[in-house]
Amino acid sequence: MEVAQLKYNLQHLNLVQQIQFLSEKFKDKIVFSTSFGLEDQVITHLIFSNNIPIRVFTLETGRLFPETYYVWNRTLEIYNRPIHAYYPQTVAVQEMVNLKGPNSFYESVENRKECCYIRKIEPLKRALVGNEIWITGIRAEQSVNRDDMENLEWDEGNQLIKFHPIFNWNLEEVRSYIKNNNIVYNTLHDKGFPSIGCAPCTRAVQPGEDFSAGRWWWEDQSKKECGLHEVK
Repeated sequence: MEVAQLKYNLQHLNLVQQIQFLSEKFKDKIVFSTSFGLEDQVITHLIFSNNIPIRVFTLETGRLFPETYYVWNRTLEIYNRPIHAYYPQTVAVQEMVNLKGPNSFYESVENRKECCYIRKIEPLKRALVGNEIWITGIRAEQSVNRDDMENLEWDEGNQLIKFHPIFNWNLEEVRSYIKNNNIVYNTLHDKGFPSIGCAPCTRAVQPGEDFSAGRWWWEDQSKKECGLHEVK
């Protein structure tokens, strides 16, 4: 089914109905990726609380915050639904660390991208194999590099359709939904972390700083996607 036709089919449906529609049209070929951030916890709640048959997965990079593991565990306890973990290839991690050390990503953009590829991009590609729809928690206001994105779009790199259910929500709407539905969330968000990735590569954002300043702060601020959702 083409993206344009899907957009037409979804336009008069509410959020839950949109997700349900896609789960029926792409049965067993639709997945949602969570990193346990605010946005992802909203979508996880929508999927699990409505018993929508969508496979939920996460990328276990081996460098996550303790707070992230807490949210992961509590989410499993609350909804009693599986969240499938995809790990990096052991040999690839060993070779990188043996050759360059555990913190090589600080030394150059090339090293950082290598680490992101091994710990996130390659596992993601395995998670997406055989699927036709990939649901994400991306919001429009999160990055200037996402200005040209839409809530439903074709992902050429991964050869599937991406759906961003809360693409047009602002942060206040996300936080209100979390509060009103008593959804467990990462407390680092209350400490200045707008997005939360690997612990060595994520810091709190200071007042007045851009959203992206919290990721790979030692690099150029203009284009710092890890490659999961990079816009070429």
